[in-house]
Amino acid sequence: MNFRPLFLAPVGVAAALACQAAPPTTAAPSATPAAPAATDWRTVDPANLLVIDTNKGRILVELWPQVAPASVAQIVALTKAGFYNGRSFFRVIDGFMDQTGDPQDNGQGGSTRPNLPPEFTFRHDPSDMTVIVDSQAQLDSGFVGQAPAFSQKANLADLTADHKINGIVTFCSGVLGMARAQDPGSGNSQFFLMRGAQDHLNGQYTAAGRVVAGMDVVRQIKTGEPVADPQDKMLTVRLASDMPAAQRPTVRVVDTRSPWFAAEVARVKAQKLVGVSPCDIDIPSDVK
Repeated sequence: MNFRPLFLAPVGVAAALACQAAPPTTAAPSATPAAPAATDWRTVDPANLLVIDTNKGRILVELWPQVAPASVAQIVALTKAGFYNGRSFFRVIDGFMDQTGDPQDNGQGGSTRPNLPPEFTFRHDPSDMTVIVDSQAQLDSGFVGQAPAFSQKANLADLTADHKINGIVTFCSGVLGMARAQDPGSGNSQFFLMRGAQDHLNGQYTAAGRVVAGMDVVRQIKTGEPVADPQDKMLTVRLASDMPAAQRPTVRVVDTRSPWFAAEVARVKAQKLVGVSPCDIDIPSDVK
């Protein structure tokens, strides 16, 4: 069975939540924003920080248990078991994604753990959407926590039993997605890191996190479908919380609830005017 991201059009719930942005229109650039204040930052929980050391450099990924709990639990368990150490990037498409996490290094394998349920949409409290980037008739786009997402309108929560609404992550640059075969429930150990935004994956794949540092490394990984030998590798994959304190990276990212981020979204919207997407908004990070 070949575990690979498929080029599928959104269907079902995904169609209702898919991006329908108008062609971009740009205006004169607005003023460069001031640097974030100390209170605009938050520190990434080391228990959710995936440290991927490759032969090209280090990639740091923040996992999203609130968005994809089963997939994150699987990644965490496999990471703690050393499963990902030495795994190749065997399918890498420029402008699209880097795929890895297969013990066979060819897209055909997985772990001995059970396959994962599809987590293509997630439930969230309306207040969790911190910044609305764009508002359409049925959907809002913005950030649910740190996840770039499309979401049902907040007032629909009054009609649901749990008073929550559906959200769907949009596959911006850096998003970590779980690879699968044709069966939506066939995801297991393989994952991919987005090199660029690809919204046709929205609602078709589980998004479980996002690169917070090391996008330059993601884009340096050797390309190929499949990648010719020698393939670039993940030398070690660890959770920051499992690393010795002296070696553990501390990562700060700008909080999407912060005043600085709200101002940055407003600046980008004013500059682009229409067709703005959460993928157009950069989230600064700082690594120590």
